[in-house]
This record gives sequence, C-alpha cells and structure tokens, in this order.
Amino acid sequence: MNAQAPTIAAAAEITDHLAGFLKAAGDPLRLQVLQVLGQSSFGVLELCDIMAMKQSGMSHHLKVLAQGGLVEKRREGNSIFYRRRLPQADSAEGALHGALLDELDDSELNSEVAARLEQVQNQRAEQSRAFFARHAEHLDEQQELIADYDQYAEQAAELLLRACPNGENALEIGPGDGQFLAELASHFQQVVGLDNAEAMLAVARQTVAKRSNVQLILGDWPATANTLATVDAVVLNMVLHHLPSPASAIRAAARQLNEGGTLLITDLCPHDQHWAHEACGDVWLGFEEADLVNWAGRAGLELQETQFLALRNGFQVQVRTFRKNGQ
Repeated sequence: MNAQAPTIAAAAEITDHLAGFLKAAGDPLRLQVLQVLGQSSFGVLELCDIMAMKQSGMSHHLKVLAQGGLVEKRREGNSIFYRRRLPQADSAEGALHGALLDELDDSELNSEVAARLEQVQNQRAEQSRAFFARHAEHLDEQQELIADYDQYAEQAAELLLRACPNGENALEIGPGDGQFLAELASHFQQVVGLDNAEAMLAVARQTVAKRSNVQLILGDWPATANTLATVDAVVLNMVLHHLPSPASAIRAAARQLNEGGTLLITDLCPHDQHWAHEACGDVWLGFEEADLVNWAGRAGLELQETQFLALRNGFQVQVRTFRKNGQ
C-alpha cells in the first residue's frame, strides 16, 4: 500500500496539472490571446487594447493562462510583458501544448483583433522610428556602450559566408550606418538595405556611396516584405531588439528567403541594463536562445551555428545562422 502511494500521488498531480492546462486552453478569448502572443510579447494594457476589454478581465485571463503553464511574465525595464511559455518536452502536456500552438499559428486571427494588434504594433514602430530620426547622427556613441561594430562584424560575416558561400543577393534590415552593407556588397552580387528612418538611410548612403550593387529602401519591416524580391540571405544585425515584434520579423525573414537561404541574427543575450531603453531605443533587453530558436523553427528555419562573443559592459552578443530547408 505504501509502495503504491507515491504512484497514486504522482498520477493525481499529473491529472491536476493537465486539468489546469485544459482549463486555460478551454476558452475562445484565451486562445485568441495566445494567438496574439505568437506575434510578440505584450504588456497588460497593450493586450487590453488588442482584445478590447478592461484590465481586470484581462488580468484574470492572464492569471489562468499562467497557472495553466501557457504564458509567463518577463520584466523589461520598468514594464512587465507577457509571452507564450514554450512547450516543455518532459511535461505531461508537452506534446499537446506544442500541437495547440501549431494549430493556433496556422489559424487566421479574428479580423477585428488583427486590426487592433496592427495598431499597437504601429505605435511601437512609430516610437522606434521617431527615436532613430532624432538620434541618427549620434547613435554610434550610444551603441558603442553596448556593442560596437568591430565587436561582432567579423564573426557575423564569417558565419554568414560559411552558411551561404554561393549566395547572389542579400537583404539587411535596419543597416544602421551601412558598414555591414559594404561588407555584404563584397560577397553578394546585389544587396538591399531596408530602414524605417530616412535619417539613418542618409548615413548609410554615405557609407556605401561607391558601392553600385547596394540599393537602399525606406520602409518598415515586416510591413514592406511583400514588396521585395526573395534573397539568399537576410541579415538582422543588432536590430531585432529594436523591432516591435521579433517573432513576426523572423517569420517575415523566413518568407523572404529562397530555399536553402540563410538568416543571420546578431543580437544581445538577456541583460538587465534598463538604461538602454531610453538611451538606445531598445524595446527588448536581449533574447533567450530558446526564444530565437523557437521563433525560427516555427517559421521553417533550422539553427545552423552559434557563437557567443565576450561580455562587455554587462552585455553579451550572440551570433546565429539559420537555414531555410526545402520542403
């Protein structure tokens, strides 16, 4: 009898856990929240705007989702954001959790919710655009406090060329002052740089003035993705933490790639340097490896190679390449 007691207790714990998971997933509104969180992390007030409901109601639903293991909180500076919790392979509901997220990602979001989601993301994008328009001339001074170009450029180029040795065309999103565009122009026949701030493009234009195979375009990512030709390589160098929806940006990058193409991501590991929000226009305080790999995997990309660069001023840079495999 005593030998059976732990087994009975463990079985009861598993069923209670599954019940909490199923309760969290068993509500249409909460499923819509999970769909929305597949695009990005959001604060409570942003989710209230997206779902058109009061804060008390949204807080209740988020609490149920958190208790069921479907969402988790992360602090970014003085703000708290909610994001999807990744499926845990060793949990009782792991396979069910993964299947649920796959189904949600394959389903169309309610049109009204989608429209309000777009408004919130546009507000974030406008804040980012305004920051870079104001600080274009002095951005390098602030950026060097985090990770200057020389700290990551050589490793990023090495990983990209190893993953994509025969690529003909490349797209860099948010090219900053254009230094990496010049590097890309030495290895690819055609290179496009896309930025949402004309002031930043003006700086990049001076850097690549002698490069006839570089084209600079003004536009938001991923909003303008469908206007561009597909490429063999997409580059996100130290830009993902500035974008309103990193998961959407990666998903759009995957669509932009030719089969066998490479996505290069250079960005910060998670950190607690909250001043970067105001000083550098950072939206996110770095990224967990699991998040980047999960977002890329759901977009049909496979991790190829990773390098971590030396810690500096409390920041560590990660460089990753992902491959778009043929179906």
